[in-house]
Amino acid sequence: MTAPTEFKNVTALAKANVYFDGKVVSHTLVDASGKKITLGLIYPGTYNFGTGAPERMDVVAGACRVRQAGESGWTDYPAGTFFTVTGDSSFDISVADGIAEYVCSFG
Repeated sequence: MTAPTEFKNVTALAKANVYFDGKVVSHTLVDASGKKITLGLIYPGTYNFGTGAPERMDVVAGACRVRQAGESGWTDYPAGTFFTVTGDSSFDISVADGIAEYVCSFG
């Protein structure tokens, strides 16, 4: 499954999700079944996120590296790749330069 390039029949929430003083920003979409999807930007830096539900993060532009909870090593994710994170966990995500754009699907 590749990351979608557009979303039809969704509700877009106008209020942005702003983290780390605006260095990570996303907007939430909700599809007809109630599934939540976020579209976001990550500016250079390293950030830690916790998860409630399982997540799939598709990198649609730029690049990042990720370290899952309990792991010591980092994995690179260029545009066109994705990673998953289990629910009730966390991960570190780092962008060296430029902006990483992503689509995050929950559940």
